[in-house]
Amino acid sequence: MSTGSPFNDISLEELKAGLAAGRVLLVDVREADEYAAGHIAGALFNPLSKFDPSQLPVAGEGQQVIIYCRSGKRSVSAMEQARLLGRRDANTHFGGGILAWLSAGEPVVQGM
Repeated sequence: MSTGSPFNDISLEELKAGLAAGRVLLVDVREADEYAAGHIAGALFNPLSKFDPSQLPVAGEGQQVIIYCRSGKRSVSAMEQARLLGRRDANTHFGGGILAWLSAGEPVVQGM
């Protein structure tokens, strides 16, 4: 079933497996206080308020850029901005965001 959206969602299990295998370049688009309070290990910081698609990592062969936020709204906005500037590779997010990550009992890293 297609929603017509140009964006994809990754499941918690897929995200964890991709991170463990080094296939995921994870980008957190929450604000600095949220990121510092707890983020997924290895996540790069690129807050939506100052979002710069040119600062997104470039995926190597077999890698994928994944964007996440608190619950999925800001990550969609970031993907839209990236698409408008030609970044077709930044089209997947962890739609449940940090809330789903925490709800699953997954660990976070504190600090910048």
